Amino acid sequence: MKIRYVVAIAFLLLFANVNAQADCILGVGVTNDSIISDIFQLNEMQREKLESFSGEIKYRNDVLSNELENVKNRHPQSSVKELQQLADEYKSVMDSMGRVQKMIDKRMLALFNSKQYDLYLSLCKNASRSPYIVVPAVYTDSISSENR
Repeated sequence: MKIRYVVAIAFLLLFANVNAQADCILGVGVTNDSIISDIFQLNEMQREKLESFSGEIKYRNDVLSNELENVKNRHPQSSVKELQQLADEYKSVMDSMGRVQKMIDKRMLALFNSKQYDLYLSLCKNASRSPYIVVPAVYTDSISSENR
């Protein structure tokens, strides 16, 4: 009984993320594409890229989920040391999933124009999240005729 308590506490401490402010994920592949498209009023090219990025992240996460399942099934779990090794391997795969999400979100954000990116920054601020910093794209259809 005591070992279960120690293991439970170890898992909680291991997976607790103590950031002052969490990243402001866009959620490509997690959030429904139509919601992202509607909120940020994406143009046709951006919608196509969003769909492509969503497919990519779902594929990558499926591969990583299979890896998690394999780690769980192959790893012995009879001692605290073995459980710690399992937790370390599990955390490594989960960190990979987080890195993939960040990479895909940044790719999508780089396609935003300045108004879309400003909306993203505003939403992140309201949610007390740290936004990803990217340089918004400049589209010829978004430049006013005065600036041409």
